[in-house]
Amino acid sequence: MSRNIIVTGAAGGLGRAVVDKFKREGYHVIALLRPNHGEPVEEADDNYEVDVTDEAAVLDFVREFQMQYNDLDALAMLVGGFAMGDLESTAEKDIQSMFHLNFFSAYHMVRGFLPIMKKQQKGTFLFVGARPALELDKAKGTIAYALSKNLVVSLAEILAEEVKETPIRSHVFIPSIIDTQANRESMPDADFSRWVSPKDIAEAMHYTVNNPALRNMTFKLYGGV
Repeated sequence: MSRNIIVTGAAGGLGRAVVDKFKREGYHVIALLRPNHGEPVEEADDNYEVDVTDEAAVLDFVREFQMQYNDLDALAMLVGGFAMGDLESTAEKDIQSMFHLNFFSAYHMVRGFLPIMKKQQKGTFLFVGARPALELDKAKGTIAYALSKNLVVSLAEILAEEVKETPIRSHVFIPSIIDTQANRESMPDADFSRWVSPKDIAEAMHYTVNNPALRNMTFKLYGGV
């Protein structure tokens, strides 16, 4: 029987690393891409264009998933974005934008797939938080981003309470700066060797999915930052 994993944000730097890792480990990888993104992720078994920030689009995909696949072993929610801005420069629209991209992209997927995991009595949710969501001194210049990622961490914790009497698990991964091409281009003078490799995060995610003794954990992957 195939082991199925859904990866949102599969075309991103972290997404491709996660797709590659789980594919090499024998999983059937279902990649979700932004509509009109362009090329599919070749390493994935199946590609779907789904706007995961859109509640109706996610529910449509959930119905499609139920028709096409037997069950779901893991859901990696990797869609997200970053924005600078302190209290004085951050407007309501900036906060709404970050909430929409970082929080609701995870919330809609959890809401859609939790009933499936409860019915099958298995599955692992994989969330991506951010260091400023946990350390307030690092949140001062990234208010909207930090608040949105704080909500993601809280969602993972609330979900953990929801499923604590079941085999379902909820893990959250807290990176510092991920070593992606986009981040290198935005910070060309930084020491990339201190950043966290997407491959290391993918390895950690695979490890947690395949170790049922790990329940509802928070993993800090800060590298040398």
